Amino acid sequence: MRGLLPSVRVGGQRRIRRSDVEALIQPSLTREELRSLWLHRAVAGKVVANPSAVLAAASINLRRLRRRHPDGSAWEWLDRWDAVLDEGTEAVLEALTSSAEYAVRLRRTSPFAGILAESERRRILKAFADSRHDHARPLRPERLEQVLSSV
Repeated sequence: MRGLLPSVRVGGQRRIRRSDVEALIQPSLTREELRSLWLHRAVAGKVVANPSAVLAAASINLRRLRRRHPDGSAWEWLDRWDAVLDEGTEAVLEALTSSAEYAVRLRRTSPFAGILAESERRRILKAFADSRHDHARPLRPERLEQVLSSV
């Protein structure tokens, strides 16, 4: 294991999230989607630190979004956020941190505006911009097969 994918050790086994493996196989996130992922991973840290307050703020934001957009395509995603919030902290953390397509689309209508302080947001965006100049290239298919066979 070379640390290409985040994992946890459970007993003698190493566990990897399916969404992370899928993201490795098809690294299809745009720059904007990656930027959003970085911001939402920081929000996930806030959820871990104070779940009740952050999830309550997200619920309030959802109600605001529904008032602002009384009809339209956003309602489908707002309903999905309602369902995720109802499922609890684990489901919220998965939606905030996953590279899976459903999570990417879900974050486009995020109810977590205002959770990060502006100074935190600026630091994260700067770190994201700095990381892009030495961003890893996509793996060649034969190299990808090597990596997956070693996992």
